[in-house]
Amino acid sequence: MYRFIINPNSRSGEGSKIWNRVKAVLDARSVSYEYAMTEYPGHACELAADFTREASDGNQICLVVLGGDGTIHEAMSGICDPENVIFGFIPAGSGNDFCRSMGLPNDPMDALELILTFGRPKKTDIPVIHYGREKSRFGISCGIGYDAAVCHEVLTSPLKKAFNRIKLGKLVYLIIALRQMVFTAPCKARLTMDGGREVKLNRMYFAAVMNQPYEGGGFRFCPDARPDDGLLDVIAVDSISKLRMLAILPTAFFGRHTHFRGIHIYKCRSIEIRCSHPFAVHIDGESGGVRRSISVSLEDVKLPIITDSK
Repeated sequence: MYRFIINPNSRSGEGSKIWNRVKAVLDARSVSYEYAMTEYPGHACELAADFTREASDGNQICLVVLGGDGTIHEAMSGICDPENVIFGFIPAGSGNDFCRSMGLPNDPMDALELILTFGRPKKTDIPVIHYGREKSRFGISCGIGYDAAVCHEVLTSPLKKAFNRIKLGKLVYLIIALRQMVFTAPCKARLTMDGGREVKLNRMYFAAVMNQPYEGGGFRFCPDARPDDGLLDVIAVDSISKLRMLAILPTAFFGRHTHFRGIHIYKCRSIEIRCSHPFAVHIDGESGGVRRSISVSLEDVKLPIITDSK
């Protein structure tokens, strides 16, 4: 039996319409399934916990999320016994970085077909962010600083809904990224990796910890990131002018930014990022509030995810 979590409000209400199409296919093919709709922030986490509570070695559960990247973050955070949950995703968001990174279909109906006919799921790493007294899993990335400030504004911007209606939602990220560049001030920061290796930055604009190559609607910030290599990829931008960052930013769509001075890429299994003043935090494009520090690590277990690799 498939268990679906649907965010009906994703992509400005498209989630509900996509689910109606998916449901029609499931019913026509006599597929056994249960489903639940999210009703408020954090609800997907609760639903995932309910749907996977009985997962065990002898009872694998197939959990499918229909929504955007933020819904993935919530659902992953609620999963019980990840090793015995097979995770599927039907895209209904504006950024869809998860699909881009995992090589999944962007078309919801193609994604459904893949889920109904999948072969061997790909076992992927499960990163966890600790921020303040809270913690949560994520599927794509988390960050502190400039990239998070962009995410915060995107979440509240009327531009997002307007651009989603004309299928240009990812342009909102670029527009707001340019605007936030004017207002974001750098800070001093200390990165401590794997409990020992330490890097000090004097004028850090942001640091992102990534389990996938892409974030922010297509920025390929960590081109070599892989979700199954047992490592986190980290990008930190430090000690460059805003004008130079403006020039470099478009090259990040193609992963060509990494050789510029001031762009630092690291690999590790755990990291703590501590800043001299509070910065915005994001988790898979959702707000994590404003913090002076975050820490990220990998769980010991992996989550099987349905991809098109057999």
